[in-house]
Amino acid sequence: MAEKEVKLMKGNEVIAHAAIRYGCDGYFGYPITPQSEVMETLMELKPWETTGMVVLQAESEISSINMVYGGAGAGKRVMTSSSSPGISLMAEGISYLAGAELPCLIINCQRGGPGLGTIQPSQGDYFQAVKGGGHGDYHLIVLAPNSVQEMHDHVAEAFDLAFKYRNPAMILADGAIGQMMEKVVLAPQRPRKTDAEIAEECRTWAATGKPAGRERNVITSLELQSEKMEIINQRLQAKYKTLEENEVRYEAIDCDDADYVIVAFGSSARICSATVEMARAEGLKVGLLRPITLYPFPTKQIAQLAARGVKGFLSAELNAGQMVEDVRLAVNGLAPVAHYGRQGGMLFAPDEVLAALKEKLIDKK
Repeated sequence: MAEKEVKLMKGNEVIAHAAIRYGCDGYFGYPITPQSEVMETLMELKPWETTGMVVLQAESEISSINMVYGGAGAGKRVMTSSSSPGISLMAEGISYLAGAELPCLIINCQRGGPGLGTIQPSQGDYFQAVKGGGHGDYHLIVLAPNSVQEMHDHVAEAFDLAFKYRNPAMILADGAIGQMMEKVVLAPQRPRKTDAEIAEECRTWAATGKPAGRERNVITSLELQSEKMEIINQRLQAKYKTLEENEVRYEAIDCDDADYVIVAFGSSARICSATVEMARAEGLKVGLLRPITLYPFPTKQIAQLAARGVKGFLSAELNAGQMVEDVRLAVNGLAPVAHYGRQGGMLFAPDEVLAALKEKLIDKK
């Protein structure tokens, strides 16, 4: 067996390495802090010389997402990356991609907002990522890494899910995960798919040329007849239901006997894992449920904890309270649900979260 390749690198850097090693066909992006190292690393690695992968800096985020639309429409494995206000600029194109059912990968390394905000880490884009962000009824597949290793691993997983369901996928990270350095085990290099392989694999939908004896594949999200547009929307909703039934990913830490459960994702979950250790040392039965897929959300898993008799849930997020709405829906009134967060690029500490848990839930009993 070949020896594993282990390197020390930033989360943003490892995105570039993972994309090349997955066999990505193209990256189209525009620099913005704190994720610019994704494109910078790709430019440094020059994958066009080794694998043939295209790397292009577009003139804007709007241009880059529409380049992704074109590449995805041809069945290619294409991606972009940006940070919060840049993703806002891409919202129309992302909605087009979802409406046309085109698979692609979008990286959002979040920073504080609203507006231009700050370049420090935040989780204020939860609504934007999970609830759509653009116009219409649609969902992205959203993965939330909490380590550099997961930044790496989610690239392949996101691409695979995107093509399995013909749906855009997003890795929702933040400035902390993107900038921190950790050891990571790199995946082996996979060859890019050939044009012939893509034409065969995506023959029912991709614009790869029309062979004789086959209907044209038309890539569009436009349908002027309301009756037909409703049918398209119904098909999309059926797909999302299948995602919700089959593709939920989460991590449960000390939840089996927990009286109180903290729900946190990404860098917040890293912090809250220490909160659980502190609480357990004090004799408090506290657990952590970490959603790995923010969409589909682990609604059933949280509902089961509430039905088992958990006394309260604390949603710990770096925002004013966004994921907490989904936690409340999952708990469905069976237990109190509270929120604790910091904003503007500020991180909370494990003892802050524990103090909030006691104040908002435990001491209120």
